[in-house]
Amino acid sequence: MPNSSTDAESAHHLDLIVEMTGDFAHSLDIEAALRLGLDRIAQRVGAQAASLFLVDEETGELVCRANMGPVDVTGLRLPPGTGIVGRTIDLGAPQLVKDTRRDPDFARAIDAATGFETRSILCAPMTVRGTRLGAIELFNKKDGNAFSQTDSRLLQALAASSALALINARLVADMAVQQGLKRELELASEIQRAMLPGRQPDESPIHGINLPAQGVSGDFFEIMPLADGRLAFAIGDVSGKGMKASLLMSKTASLFRCLVKREAGPGHVLAAINSELLETRMPGMFVTMVAGLFHPDTGKVVLAIAGHEPPLLLKDGIFIPIEGEMPPLGIAVELFADGCPETEIALGGGSLYLFTDGLTEARTRQDAMLEDAGARALIQSFTGLPAGERLRALVQSLEESGGLRDDVTVMVIEDRRNAPPGFERRYAARPEELAAIRGAVGENARLLGCPQAVIGDVVLAVDEACQNIIRHAYQGGDGDIVLQLDRENDRLVIRLMDFAPAVDVAKIQPRPLDEVRPGGLGTHLMRSIMDSVEFLPPPAGIGNLLQMVKRIEPT
Repeated sequence: MPNSSTDAESAHHLDLIVEMTGDFAHSLDIEAALRLGLDRIAQRVGAQAASLFLVDEETGELVCRANMGPVDVTGLRLPPGTGIVGRTIDLGAPQLVKDTRRDPDFARAIDAATGFETRSILCAPMTVRGTRLGAIELFNKKDGNAFSQTDSRLLQALAASSALALINARLVADMAVQQGLKRELELASEIQRAMLPGRQPDESPIHGINLPAQGVSGDFFEIMPLADGRLAFAIGDVSGKGMKASLLMSKTASLFRCLVKREAGPGHVLAAINSELLETRMPGMFVTMVAGLFHPDTGKVVLAIAGHEPPLLLKDGIFIPIEGEMPPLGIAVELFADGCPETEIALGGGSLYLFTDGLTEARTRQDAMLEDAGARALIQSFTGLPAGERLRALVQSLEESGGLRDDVTVMVIEDRRNAPPGFERRYAARPEELAAIRGAVGENARLLGCPQAVIGDVVLAVDEACQNIIRHAYQGGDGDIVLQLDRENDRLVIRLMDFAPAVDVAKIQPRPLDEVRPGGLGTHLMRSIMDSVEFLPPPAGIGNLLQMVKRIEPT
């Protein structure tokens, strides 16, 4: 026959478990919920006193975080393994001590200190999947009897529920902290990005780009026009990563913007920044930096280098490194007493590249480090693009290879005195952009000397090519098209570059006009209008590069 009193007691205990579980689920203060739960447990079991101990994750000590009874021991810290509660946690099993006088692990010193007399103890571990969080300990039944196995089963269930609630509360707290940190990093990143120069006009002789490896960057660059027509520029790399490096980066960039307006040259600017950094030095932190002045009218650059990667002058297909002998900023004061040595360079139609070590330390698709030779090859592969697009394509190739291990910043200074006129712009690969593309082609073809009689045909050919890119290369998805127009002697050269997967050239050849089926006529139209239509190897093997040429009859 079923025992009705036992069934009623079990149902009563189950109600308490459900009630406490609800309290844990809805409480924003888990420790308050645990204290309330401890009081309910003690009342239900009829205990004279109760304590809840948690394991200190750093020290391993047992800390009383909740207490009920005539003596308040909240905050009491016990060494690991101390007393019945320590044994319970170590064994991961409930302990029922009916007579404390006969248990060698009973900590009598606590009774002696508090005046409380402990006769019997019931203790259950708070454990979740092997993780030992603490234990709940009950002292003395109010009716004078010892604790029973029924009491032990109830306490074990309530302790397990409390442990799960504590784990969930800690996860929620960790998530809140992480969300807060994430938002702080996002705000710091937004502020930092606002401090960097914006995208420069296509005709600017100096362009720069920054790609942080994390949310915030320890790299920076600066481009500043001066009153006398020269352009001041700088690139820097702060040791370390994360928020600390970002703060030092912001300070260094601000110092440069202030000092470059009043110091005589880049060498004095670096020396002054060095002095400022040493006054508020952060242990183990330093800055490698290059500062310079460029005169667009002469094509000459004056450089000062402090511990940074050697800039590379690319001229006539050959790279020439510009070495510096000074250490990074923020390390020594005496070496900068006379300023930082300056080097004058005549670009002579070449391009000067400055970059942080994030470029040379980037990884290839084969997980090999680029190093100096790989960085040079990567730069060389994009030289056919205008400067701004060149840098964007370069960092995009690093992102796509998944090889970014550190912040990457790249700058280029170009001698544009003899640069041929041309046009370059990036458009979204969308049908609504086609009108703007047609207008740009028509206007710039005219400026480059294309006869009015053939401009319409050229516009038609470009429009057809762009439609093919949108429909077939990107298949209607998101992407960009880079449009370039240049005059090369008696030829109008048009290049269209996309960043879609490489096309199979054999599949887009024109078909015979008498073959009745869709497709292929657009390619035939382009070839009938233009003197040359061909696919070229795209920069760094990314995307597709279509070149179309139209001969311009001399007028």
